[in-house]
Amino acid sequence: MITMLHPMPEDQSPAEEPERRGDERSEAPRSGGSSAGERAPMPVPPDPEVPARHAKRRFTTAYKLDILRRVDACTRPGELGALLRTEGLYSSHLVTWRRQRAHGLTAKKRGRKPTSSDPRVKTLEREKAALATENRRLERRLQRAETIIAFQKNCHARCHTRVEMKVVA
Repeated sequence: MITMLHPMPEDQSPAEEPERRGDERSEAPRSGGSSAGERAPMPVPPDPEVPARHAKRRFTTAYKLDILRRVDACTRPGELGALLRTEGLYSSHLVTWRRQRAHGLTAKKRGRKPTSSDPRVKTLEREKAALATENRRLERRLQRAETIIAFQKNCHARCHTRVEMKVVA
């Protein structure tokens, strides 16, 4: 037996469509109404899964300067706290932004850094990268050679001290 939570009118079938009688048409009425097949979709419930890490808020330079201007205008007790609550900010934001303003708060350019379209610059950059790679390789090789030389000196010193001890004895 099927258990239903909501009582259903007698003239409606479980498939959510009203039953038709012999002389009724299956089309939607022309008066602008919609048929059962054209109903609005049910809203999708929100995902109950909490993301592992929330997205970090990013504040524009203009917003920071505007907030600092409004904070500086606060004179009455409690006015600053109300502003911070309405904007959803913390006092640490103000400390950081004031420090940034003292050092010249400017808008940061985002995205890729502009590259020169001059082929000579690209060639020089490629050469620079190749030289840096070669330099790292030679540094590793030099370190290995120095380690080997130190080991050989140590072995040579040990061998000669044993020979001297045998000669003396």
